[in-house]
Amino acid sequence: MSVRVEAFEEVLLGGSTNAGLVIRIGDTVRRPLRPTSGTTRALLDHLERVGFDGAPRYLGTDEQGREVLSYVPGTAVLKPYPAWALTDAALVSVAVLLLGYHRAAAGFDFAAYEWSHPLPPQFRGDIVCHNDLNLDNIIFAGGRAVALIDFDLAGPGCVGWDLAGALRLWAPLEVDRQRPIVTRRALRRLGVFADAYGATAAQREELADAMLPCHDWCYEIVEDAVASGHETFSRYWHGGGNDSADRTRRWLATHGAKVREALGLEAPGLDA
Repeated sequence: MSVRVEAFEEVLLGGSTNAGLVIRIGDTVRRPLRPTSGTTRALLDHLERVGFDGAPRYLGTDEQGREVLSYVPGTAVLKPYPAWALTDAALVSVAVLLLGYHRAAAGFDFAAYEWSHPLPPQFRGDIVCHNDLNLDNIIFAGGRAVALIDFDLAGPGCVGWDLAGALRLWAPLEVDRQRPIVTRRALRRLGVFADAYGATAAQREELADAMLPCHDWCYEIVEDAVASGHETFSRYWHGGGNDSADRTRRWLATHGAKVREALGLEAPGLDA
């Protein structure tokens, strides 16, 4: 299906992979096609069929060969992050939205499709994870998370993996020069998020186990992009991103017990 190009184009901010290439025209969004665009279309079509309103609709391609999606009205959370986006109320709404997405995606038969960045085998489960729950990939309206966007990294995984990916950024569990420690508040927010999602004990175990591998998986993608000469990722990586990733990794590798405690789990090796 071909969609006509309109006259006025507005560059949408946020994101790194397609920085400067995501365009709004009226009530549509135009994005570059990818090798897995057909897979993304199948997933979005499924979400539409089951009545999930928290994702864009796939509308076809335009005369320039870009994929066309419906524009989701609302606010993406961009730096510098506004205070309202970092509240517990906003965090809870993200967890509720993610739960709704997982329930909607649960019936999607993903076996026939090719995914861009497969997860580590031990975390490949029976749902399609979003896998890229950055703050700027969630649309808010009225202070509440209402939609997920940018499904480029989606792929088969498990609930705990997607929760870990979200919490790395939303708690946040990041350590860099501007944020030299993981605060008590950030650790508390792990439990707030898991409770709001309704995570089971098994899903919390997955979450705790996935935290470090998820960090490594994300930054392998960044490093691959830097190696290929991607301008936006290279600027981020050489401007301190490398240092931040390394600091955060060291923290995650040595503070697993704190993560487990915040999730209401016993320390490894102890009886429940």
